[in-house]
Order: sequence, then C-alpha cells, then structure tokens
Amino acid sequence: MKKVSLFIAVIAVFFFSSFAVNVPVPYKIGDKATDFKLKSVDGKMYSMADYKNAKGFIIVFTCNHCPFAKKYEDRINDLAKKYKPQGYILLAINPNDPIAQPDDNYEAMQVRAKEKAFAFPYLVDEGQKIYPQYGATKTPHVFLLDKNRIVKYIGAIDDNVDSAADVKEKYLENAIAALENGKNPSPETTKAIGCSIKTKK
Repeated sequence: MKKVSLFIAVIAVFFFSSFAVNVPVPYKIGDKATDFKLKSVDGKMYSMADYKNAKGFIIVFTCNHCPFAKKYEDRINDLAKKYKPQGYILLAINPNDPIAQPDDNYEAMQVRAKEKAFAFPYLVDEGQKIYPQYGATKTPHVFLLDKNRIVKYIGAIDDNVDSAADVKEKYLENAIAALENGKNPSPETTKAIGCSIKTKK
C-alpha cells in the first residue's frame, strides 16, 4: 500500500511540475523581459534589438475594440512622439485572438493605425505567444523597460481613463522621469484598468 501511495505521489509531482513549466510566470519588477519579433501594420517585423541606442522601451499591450484602449489611443500616440526623441521607444502590441475578437484582426489594425496616424509600430501577437510571457492581462497594460530590458514599471498609463485633462498622476511618465534621474519608479506597479485579453475558447 505504501508503494502504491508513493507511486501516486511521484506521478502527481511530475504532472504538476510539467504543468507549471508550461505556464509563464508574470514579470515582476527587476525581471529581464524577453525580446520579440512581431509584424507591424506596415508589414515589417520589429524587435527591441532593432533599437541599438534606445534608453528604454515602453511596451503597451492594447487593441482596436476595447473602449478603454480607445480612450488611451491619443495619449499613447502623444507618448510615442514625446519620448522617442529622448530615446524611449514605444511598441504597441495587440494581444487579442482575431477569431475571438474580429475587430482586432490584422486588416482592422491597419485601418485603425491609418485613421489615428499612429506614430509607433502597432504589432500583432500572432499565436498569442508574447503577452503571457509578460503577464499582460488588460488592454491597455504597460511595461516600462530600461535599455537592458529590465522591467522597471508595470501597470496603468495614468490615473484617469476617461479624461486626459483630469489626470492627476501620470504613472508612466513619472516612472520614465525616475529612470532619467537614476532612481527606481515610485510606484513601481499600479493596477491596469481595461478589457480582458481575448483568447480562443
């Protein structure tokens, strides 16, 4: 009986260990983020390695259809324009499955990028391989990385989804300012407010 119990215990440990290996652990502050090579709406492939002189990266998981993402589109565009000259590259990634949410398919992304004159690469996470590695759960969800791809801030862009004019705390911009001053952001994490990421059922 003891041998049977031991055998079951070993099998259980093996099963759960195998399962855990296949489930990415969400990034924490201080982790090194994985690079990626994703297709943008211009048909080109982009990765962080393309920007050799970057001081940091603003990775924004966002999409077309989400009302929260739409409210932040202009702000995201403004951030890209403001910080690129300072060496911070904004890369936006659409993590949604196009079958689960047709409004987020590649052709719709191209249309939206043209309509809004996006000043940043708008990338598609084909096969939904990248967002789980980062631990993104919402659109929008922001990850600020330094030049070595070390995660320095995770969360929301600011504290007011509905009105850019009424923002009191610019979390992302404050985090970038902290990096510029050789300090760690405070806060380092905030709660991302947005739509859940859409996956195949």
